[in-house]
Amino acid sequence: MARAVRGQRRQEILETLARLLEEQPGAPITTAQLAGAIGVSEAALYRHFPSKARMFEALFDFIEETVFSRANRILAEDLPPPDKVGQTLTVWLAFADRNHGLANLLQGAVLAAEHERLRGRLAQLYERLETHLRLILREAVLKPQAPAPRACAQLLLAAADGRVAQAVRTRFRSSPLSDWPEQWQLLAAALFPDPAA
Repeated sequence: MARAVRGQRRQEILETLARLLEEQPGAPITTAQLAGAIGVSEAALYRHFPSKARMFEALFDFIEETVFSRANRILAEDLPPPDKVGQTLTVWLAFADRNHGLANLLQGAVLAAEHERLRGRLAQLYERLETHLRLILREAVLKPQAPAPRACAQLLLAAADGRVAQAVRTRFRSSPLSDWPEQWQLLAAALFPDPAA
């Protein structure tokens, strides 16, 4: 029973941190603020996490688990590579659309005053997504004028990340998914031959 309560408190801490990230985009969040929002002492936070950095790392774990569990299922499906790429990017955008606080975290401003390893962890997450896209693109037939798979993956990730940045900048008045199907069609038409041709 004590373990269940402990797990619930950890979850409450992470959910509250994500909510504060949504309410105060880009602003540093102190453990005093977090403890106050939950209604516990700062010492109580440290019974569940040894540091604030570990709290952020737990959020990154959640992002990776959520996004890549779905992205790996897409990778395993019997779909043409362009569909796999499009669906993978849509998973990324849909995650940001449903998790505004975590989308703010993905933009990195809140990490400016945090431990350097957190900025490294953010970079690692983006590198992992780029590698995932590159893996799909290596199996794809690209148009002759299209750049190499690595450059294509960078371009596609930049487009998707730009959609998230735009949503964060507008405080989500503009969804990361707004007009994405049409934008994806344009990107896909530039990189992949027409399957009907």
